[in-house]
Amino acid sequence: MVDTRRFIPINIAVLTVSDTRTLDDDKSGDLLEKRIKKSGHVLTSRLIIPDEKDQIVKVLENWISEKDVDVIISTGGTGLTGRDVTIEAHKLLYDKEITAFQTVFSIISMHKIGTSAIQSRACAGVASGTYLFALPGSPSACRDAWDEILVLQFDYRHLPCNFVELIPRLEEFGRGK
Repeated sequence: MVDTRRFIPINIAVLTVSDTRTLDDDKSGDLLEKRIKKSGHVLTSRLIIPDEKDQIVKVLENWISEKDVDVIISTGGTGLTGRDVTIEAHKLLYDKEITAFQTVFSIISMHKIGTSAIQSRACAGVASGTYLFALPGSPSACRDAWDEILVLQFDYRHLPCNFVELIPRLEEFGRGK
């Protein structure tokens, strides 16, 4: 059977969490922006903010409330130090956590960096009908997450299932698309 589904572009916002990065040296943000656009999706916003939980929550809440943002991908702040608070900010907002994302990302990372993958706390969830993904700050981690997980799940043609086909059903979270 030949799949005749057409590609459906989605709207994605990218947030870099870093105390030191700027748009001039944000390699992870650049990588995600290029891959989002190359895949045919729309980059709706891109920001860099410091590792401050309140600021992260505020940006995420603002983007979640925007009807033209389907997905938020953050990069950075997922490690183990005191300044790494992106995961805590994300989890404050989740209606549902996508627990398998962390598992699949860890498996992919294990094949690339061995047991060092244990230091990543990458996570994902749904908040008010918007998908949120928190990726490590390294370009290689962002590349792995995009190329081996997200690009497929953000493609409506990907079978047997994908995140795009669920977007209309996320209205149950009170955000209607």
